[in-house]
Amino acid sequence: MATPKDMKQAVADLKEGRTPKFTVRQLLGWYGWERRGKWIVKIIRRDLAKNDVETSPDFESVYIDATVSLRQVVKSAIESGGKGGAGVVTKSDTSAGEGASTTRIDPAHRISRLKAAITKPIRVAPTETVDKAVTLMLLHDFSQLPIMTSERDVKGMISWRSLGRKLALGKKCETVQDCSEPHHVVPASASMFDVIVIIAQHDVVLVRDDVNIISGIVTAADVNDQFRALAEPFLLLGDIETSLRHFIEGRFNPSDLVSAKDPDDPEREVESAGDLTFGEYLRLLEKPANWSKLRLGLDRKSFISELDNIRQIRNDVMHFDPDGIDDAALESLRRFAKCLDQLQSMG
Repeated sequence: MATPKDMKQAVADLKEGRTPKFTVRQLLGWYGWERRGKWIVKIIRRDLAKNDVETSPDFESVYIDATVSLRQVVKSAIESGGKGGAGVVTKSDTSAGEGASTTRIDPAHRISRLKAAITKPIRVAPTETVDKAVTLMLLHDFSQLPIMTSERDVKGMISWRSLGRKLALGKKCETVQDCSEPHHVVPASASMFDVIVIIAQHDVVLVRDDVNIISGIVTAADVNDQFRALAEPFLLLGDIETSLRHFIEGRFNPSDLVSAKDPDDPEREVESAGDLTFGEYLRLLEKPANWSKLRLGLDRKSFISELDNIRQIRNDVMHFDPDGIDDAALESLRRFAKCLDQLQSMG
């Protein structure tokens, strides 16, 4: 694939001393895509390497609407094939200095992938009144606010819990600093799974980016939303496959089932509907003679067309794309699962 004109322009700007900045979504759009699938990421990385550039932070490790910048990859003598080495070795130390390459592939579920992690938090200063903090929490439906003197300096947190504890003990609670509680900060590069443990203990964490600025605040609700978005397609596909097996089981003889098996997999035994793959369900039901055995009273072509659409969505889901599937695909899964459920309920 040829380098898109927008990327060519960004590389040209970089060579002229400017620092091109763009969102990850814009970067994907340059290549004609909307999500960071496995092959999409591979193509973009190959194109970046071809131009000796990289994004900072890495475009795969941050939220899709986060802003990244383009920078030149700086290679050592060893990396350049000079004295002392003959191969290109990309640096992978994420704590390295500004000149170091960070093009190694990060685990998909960094905390920086959450929108909340890159949304600047509303904050209060230590000397501001509790009334102001309470008003802000009520207006924005927050359970807590960070107490900060600047975008980098955190003094604590104020929350409904900290207020309740102080008041219950009869303590003075006039300024925000009178009602503060300890805060917990994680780097944007932290694994989401590690952060979940901290959130489970303390309800909330602040996120610090690579230039030491507090870039966001993440709560249990944010983590819950993320995992629901990742889990729902798998659960819907499970329901769909269970329903399809229910329709097929008992309506076809063993030879019908074997005839639907992938011809490139001759050694696999097929004895029941549970032994078939999703694609094989499609191969079985698209034949008019087999379709008639279901006695569903539905239009075969329309049903098979939607089943093939679900198969393609399933392939995307099973590639574990960390950006998840788009809204249209998710809605297709919901509709098809509901349709099969209604058919089962009608017997």
